[in-house]
Formats: sequence, structure tokens, C-alpha cells
Amino acid sequence: MKRALISDIHGNLEALEAVLLDINDITVDEIYCLGDIIGYGPNPCECLDLVMGRCKATILGNHDQAALFDPDGFNPMALQAIYWTRDQLDNGPGSQAIINRRWDFLGELPRQLDEGEFKFVHGSPRDPTNEYVFPEYVFDHRKMEILFGKVKNYCFMGHTHLPGVFTTDCEFVSPDEFEYDYKLGSEKVLVNVGSVGQPRDDDNRACYVILDTEEKKLTFRRVKYDIDKTANKIYAVPDLSDALGDRLKHGR
Repeated sequence: MKRALISDIHGNLEALEAVLLDINDITVDEIYCLGDIIGYGPNPCECLDLVMGRCKATILGNHDQAALFDPDGFNPMALQAIYWTRDQLDNGPGSQAIINRRWDFLGELPRQLDEGEFKFVHGSPRDPTNEYVFPEYVFDHRKMEILFGKVKNYCFMGHTHLPGVFTTDCEFVSPDEFEYDYKLGSEKVLVNVGSVGQPRDDDNRACYVILDTEEKKLTFRRVKYDIDKTANKIYAVPDLSDALGDRLKHGR
């Protein structure tokens, strides 16, 4: 079985549509979304509708959670964006039934999925929604030991927007180091699938992963999209910081 693993769309409709078109060109059985469908970007409702229609499973992200409850630990830019996002979700587009369906979908999202040897979270295996696992954490061997202790075999996550593979040897390997194809072995790994809508690894193309569960193989894919179109939408919204549009162009 082949699964497309997408994460951190952040209301970026152009990036999501480009990724879905790329997925259409590949023989993929299912799409899993690892959270943060909304927040930061200008099209939260449209992105939610696409995820609800296309994804077999979806995990709760911290921005999804912040739309439902009081945001925790958000910087002023993210906080302003999530309040604007709430307003967009409350006011459409669509009928009241469609508006309610979006809210119900967010409210029913699980914090993690465990499917045999595969675990799917947004943040980390220890705190599925909120904990970041940055590449530099490999130098904290105790922390990595604790995280790997929560994993049976393979854990897939997003949240940092930095794609790559963490190994039990306390290494972080970026996709360009293994030419975007990674073979899963007997050792445990933590896999960050990167971000569709707001990459932060100095590559402004949307990022996602194809997981081949039979071949035990990962393929990281990068997809170009119309960044200027998304950025210009952000610039046109007073409650969304211009920095959110600028960062899309630089991929950080």
C-alpha cells in the first residue's frame, strides 16, 4: 500500500492543490494528513474542505486545536492569524450546515493514530500535538531516548516544517542527503514529512512524503506552486502579517 503523508498546510490553498495534483500522478491508495490544516494562511475553509474530501485519516495539529480552544504559547503573529482564521471558519463560505461540518470535523480529530508498526502524530510521540522535535535535538541523547521509547517501529510527524529522518544513532538526515528515497529497516526512526504550506528548510517548494508500506520505502517529494498568488492573498488581509507571505518566498 502507498500512502501520501501531508502535513502543515496552514491555509495555503495553492500549495495544497499543487500537492494533490502531484499525488494524482502517482498510484497512491490513501492520503493521511498530520495536522495544521489551518493557521497562518489565507484559505482555511477551502483547505479544510479539500482535506475532508481527500484524506483517509487526519490528525489534530496545534493550530487546529488553537482554533477550537484558547491558543497556548502562540507568538503575536500566530495569535493574530488564528483569531482571523476563527472568524473565517465562523462566517463561511457555504451554508450554516457546511460551516458546522468544518467545526465538527476539527473537533473530532484524533491526536494520534497507531497502526501496528506505524505511528502518526503531529508533534512528537511523547506529546502528539504540541512538542517540537528539531534537528538539533539529536545532541540531547536522553531526550531522543525518551522519544524513541514511545515508538514501536516508525513514527511520522510534522510541526517543525523541517523534513528528514531521526535515527536511534542520534542523527538527523535531511532528504537531500539520501537523494529523497529512504529505506526503512529494522531500526526505529522518527520521520518528519515536512510542510505543504509553509516549508522552513530554505526550499520554498511544498513538501510531502510517499510511504510504501510493502516496500518499506519513503520518498520525499517537492512540488512547485504559485507562491506569489498565496503571498498576495496574505498581503491583502490586514490581520495576517506580511511576514507570513514573505517567508513563503524564502522557504523559512
